[in-house]
Amino acid sequence: IAGAVCLLAVSLKTKFGYDDSLDVIAVHLIGGIIGSLMVGLFADNSVNSVVGENQGLFFGGGGALLGKQFIAVGATLLFSGIVSYLLARIVHATIGLRVTEDEELEGLDSTQHAETAYQLGGIGSMGSGGSS
Repeated sequence: IAGAVCLLAVSLKTKFGYDDSLDVIAVHLIGGIIGSLMVGLFADNSVNSVVGENQGLFFGGGGALLGKQFIAVGATLLFSGIVSYLLARIVHATIGLRVTEDEELEGLDSTQHAETAYQLGGIGSMGSGGSS
């Protein structure tokens, strides 16, 4: 279930137009929320005795554990959001959050790291045309 929802979330990033080259939101945020809530549905003390009386909804535990998982997800999102905002403000005030538009257009590999990911047209590349 989590894999299918994460795949859907990956496909939605182009629709919403946000920059997430590593699919962090689609995989970690969405997948983490789905996984956490699934604990409230599928927890079974025959598999893990730590569960104790907190069985999942599908194993006769009622909605108590699912409710606790919702609260935990909400608290985690709130905490992470506040800390991320504060850290972003600190970075913005010290070194800035973004590079210049020229640096972005040229590419961060070369402007920030002095590296190139691909050297197209060089020796041994498919575009070299070979020997004549």
